[in-house]
Amino acid sequence: MKNSSALKVTAQSDREIVMTRVFDAPPNLVFDAYTKPELLKRWLGIFGGWSMPVCEVDLRVGGKYRWVWRNTDGREMGVRGVYREVVRPERLVNTEKFDDAWYPGESLITATFVEQGGRTTLTATMRYESTEARDAVIKSPMESGVAESYDKLAELLGRGGAPEERADMSETR
Repeated sequence: MKNSSALKVTAQSDREIVMTRVFDAPPNLVFDAYTKPELLKRWLGIFGGWSMPVCEVDLRVGGKYRWVWRNTDGREMGVRGVYREVVRPERLVNTEKFDDAWYPGESLITATFVEQGGRTTLTATMRYESTEARDAVIKSPMESGVAESYDKLAELLGRGGAPEERADMSETR
């Protein structure tokens, strides 16, 4: 079941975009899905013929990550970054830079995972190097891609999905 309208995206200041979504799962499960390769490969950008054959995560301050998506026609899109802050399961701060940059510079992403009543509010704040970069991202299909990815994440976390999906999440802890 699609629930893309659950994603709230706002431009904040002249260089930031803030995305918020509530998930029906505790923060430790949402954080794990955000940081463990075996889980990331099941939801992040995995739609429309795309898969993630490369998903490397060194989850520590100063650790690096590298993700590469591949489409059925062989096209690839890669991104990399460095973790600047890791506070499990509350906060994650990392840089982001695409191999084939579609916006100038890199971004700094701060993700917070806040629990209320067994649900988690995920807020991701992306800070860009310039207003030009932020505006390029706003004009791109980023919002629909994130919404679709977050729908897949909600399914993985068990929202509207099979109970065995939630069991699979627990086994990866």
